[in-house]
Amino acid sequence: MKIRIAREFWTSKPGIALLGAGVLVFFVCAGTFLYYYLHFSHMIDARLSSGQVFTNTSRVYAAPRRLVPGEPLSQAELTSTLLRAGYQTGDAPNDVPSGVSSNVPGMAGTFTAHTGSVSIQPGSGSYFAGSNGIRVEFSGRSIAHIFSLESKSALSSAETEPEPLTNLFDSAREKRRFVSMADLPKVLVDAVLSAEDKRFFEHGGFDPIRILGAAWADLRHRGVRQGASTLDMQVARSFFFSTERTWSRKLAETMVALELEQRFSKQQIFELYANEIYLGNRGSFAIRGFGEAAQAYFGKDVRNLSLGEAAFLAGIIRAPNRYAAADRKPERGVEARDRVLTQMVENRSITAEMAAAAKREPLRLYRGGGDTSAAPYFVDMVKDHLLGHLSEADLTAQSYRIYTTIDPRLQRAAVEAVESGMKAVDAQLKRRYERWRKENVRLKKNEPVPQAQVALVVLDPRSGEVRALVGGRDYGQSQLNRALARRQPGSAFKPFVYAAAFDNAVEGLTPVLTPLTIVKDEPYTFQFDGKDYTPNNYGQEFYGDVTLREALTRSLNVATVHVAEMVGYQRVVDIARRMGLDPSIRATPALALGAYEMSPLEVAGGYTVFANSGIRADPQFIRGVLDSEGQWLERTQPHTRRALDPRVAYEVSNILEDVVNRGTGATVRSRGFAAPAAGKTGTSHDGWFAGYTSNLLCVVWIGFDDNRELGLAGGASAAPVWAEFMKRAIALPDYANVHGFAPPEGISVISIDPETLQRATSLCPVTRREVFLLGTEPTSFCEKHGGAAAAVMQAQSGAPTSPGTSDGNPTGDPQGAGGATDPAEKKKGFWHRVFGIFGPGKKKP
Repeated sequence: MKIRIAREFWTSKPGIALLGAGVLVFFVCAGTFLYYYLHFSHMIDARLSSGQVFTNTSRVYAAPRRLVPGEPLSQAELTSTLLRAGYQTGDAPNDVPSGVSSNVPGMAGTFTAHTGSVSIQPGSGSYFAGSNGIRVEFSGRSIAHIFSLESKSALSSAETEPEPLTNLFDSAREKRRFVSMADLPKVLVDAVLSAEDKRFFEHGGFDPIRILGAAWADLRHRGVRQGASTLDMQVARSFFFSTERTWSRKLAETMVALELEQRFSKQQIFELYANEIYLGNRGSFAIRGFGEAAQAYFGKDVRNLSLGEAAFLAGIIRAPNRYAAADRKPERGVEARDRVLTQMVENRSITAEMAAAAKREPLRLYRGGGDTSAAPYFVDMVKDHLLGHLSEADLTAQSYRIYTTIDPRLQRAAVEAVESGMKAVDAQLKRRYERWRKENVRLKKNEPVPQAQVALVVLDPRSGEVRALVGGRDYGQSQLNRALARRQPGSAFKPFVYAAAFDNAVEGLTPVLTPLTIVKDEPYTFQFDGKDYTPNNYGQEFYGDVTLREALTRSLNVATVHVAEMVGYQRVVDIARRMGLDPSIRATPALALGAYEMSPLEVAGGYTVFANSGIRADPQFIRGVLDSEGQWLERTQPHTRRALDPRVAYEVSNILEDVVNRGTGATVRSRGFAAPAAGKTGTSHDGWFAGYTSNLLCVVWIGFDDNRELGLAGGASAAPVWAEFMKRAIALPDYANVHGFAPPEGISVISIDPETLQRATSLCPVTRREVFLLGTEPTSFCEKHGGAAAAVMQAQSGAPTSPGTSDGNPTGDPQGAGGATDPAEKKKGFWHRVFGIFGPGKKKP
């Protein structure tokens, strides 16, 4: 009876209509499912099966590191450097890494560690692709020998693979260090599974039990409150979807997760997860994957993580931005670690005793995991340069490798120097504000002490390559790159005025000026273009008649304007432009005191002329750009040109040595930097110091973004930061070989009497050496101590008439020519005794 009724219903019009509707719904659902299945399948093919899993982003690399025998570097430090550069251990094929990471088309290379040596073989993705491998042998914690793997011959030096700085043109700037499943320690895998998906190796892409539990929790709270995503679903979300919490997104994640299970093994899916998972920010960079997180948070390779460290990394997955600040709020990090350790005990991954021991250990986070070598301001310069040649869409779709000039070790030294030096600046500003409050200087109520900003630029003066760059105190707070901001350089511009003065002798112009030329240093009003210009000296101190050497060493403003007036303001402009400075500077008296704005990078470029024997080296920060096919899109060579006679450059450098040794830059010496160096302070609204050794040039600027008065001289603000950087720099093997500045041919170094400024005779009780362009030396001998007669008698006795010269060429070390004095010998010769009856004259104190 019931069967007959049912048959009659399904053959009736309502039954047929209902059946048709059901069939229609089935086909619509099947079609919808098929559509999305094919759609998601195409997404997976395009993203994960095309060989472009992690490589569809441009990466920025540092400069290669040079290795030399005798350099203090341990085997462990070298292998750590190679791992950071993307090398793999063992004899893996150069072109196909293991697991899913084999999707990367061409790895950096491989290395094999032996007892006391490391063999390194570049791969097809190396900066040195096609080059022979090397073997580095160690003796203790130093490099003993370097050999070519092909010829077996010893090498005097070698370069290692550039380290990656960051990825560019993602949703955020990222740092990632690729790892394979074999690289991940068991404690980390167990910690992740316990915290995120304990049934990962059992389910088929989603866990119904977890989903039902999460759904019930969401219904009770009337919203999406609890996550139930499996690792497969998290991989789907990371690669294809947003983090929006909706059921439609969950459904899409589930479909993709099911397809991933059909395409890849569990190990491959976990490897994708391990390299893609977001684990917070360190400094200004997003940390992606456990490989980078192990280095950023603990300063170690992922394979060396302890149980507690692995639990911490697994624990911060849930809320990475909250726990990423664990170095400032350690209780948060301990909370995340202990939670996962408890879960691992519940899942029987570890024993309760192991968990208790791990919980007792202090959580020591690596403080070097921020921006110490990442150079965020420098990376912004690279990005802006590339966008001038390539579109952002191209850079996102392509896998460009951008090789830069930055030295990570110098960058770390620069960041440390800024942190150390700016603490002293903050303390000086705080004392000044406290003094103002005591003196009832009008300040706003509860006005805080303002925080000054800083820029530091380091160049190789021979090539112009930027080795380190700091554009501010905290990139996270302000992305303004002060290394490119234009401000008045003040007295840091004065060396260009004196270069123009000394260049007159080269060009055959008058007046011929030398370091001994006398100028007036006293209050004076200059007339220019129908207007008065009355400069003042720092501290309102004046010294009367001074030599050009003293004027620059003491940074005397009035005397320097006199020099510029004697040379001609337009000629100073012409020389400055020839040396690469801004063509917008104008020929006015204020020019001599650095009134026209320049950036620290521009000032550094100008100073390369002094540091590089008159040759200008244009600043550059990119060595080359490779596309995904390994073809060079851009290859940069140093751009240098002759800008100044080498003799003139040496004269200026020689005086700038005096600035450091006994002048306004003497703070450098008091801070413990003792190597040969030259430099110049600058004080405008801001503080400057520009200086160099034989192999590095560094410019430091300190001031306020709103251009208010800093109130600190360059010697008290910028020079200490410079000294702190240089002390760290010369401790590095590549920059330790610092030597004095050798005079070029055509420079004459003679002894003079500092009182009469004439050639010294053997009767002069005190002498000092001075440098001149050959032919511009003083011709008269010290009239106060024997004059020409003494010189003739010296010649007859066979003694040189001009100590320190030989046929016009210098002999001996001319360093510190302006400050060195030579007391007369106690034992006098015959002619000295004869002329000594007239008295030695009054000795200048």
